Amino acid sequence: MKTSFIKFRISLFDKKILKLKAKKSGLSLSEFCRKTVFEKEVKERLTEEQIQFYKMLIKYHNNFKSIGNLFKNKDPLFSKKVNELAEEIKTHLNNFK
Repeated sequence: MKTSFIKFRISLFDKKILKLKAKKSGLSLSEFCRKTVFEKEVKERLTEEQIQFYKMLIKYHNNFKSIGNLFKNKDPLFSKKVNELAEEIKTHLNNFK
């Protein structure tokens, strides 16, 4: 149970920044402050637009992998380039995490 209170003074601008960061991470202001003070990882939630981009990149990655596999025996150089592009997309997908 959390029963103790701690007060500290900050500027109005700093308070707005804290509230914005807490909202982006999906936490209350007090929970956000506790996690940052104790150096716990605070992850920012993805927006709807970011989720759509993530899904689109997954589709592109899968499509390029399929194209690369389709041309593996017919044109190995083309297949290699397409698979390299698919791997580059995969690195961008890992950046979302």
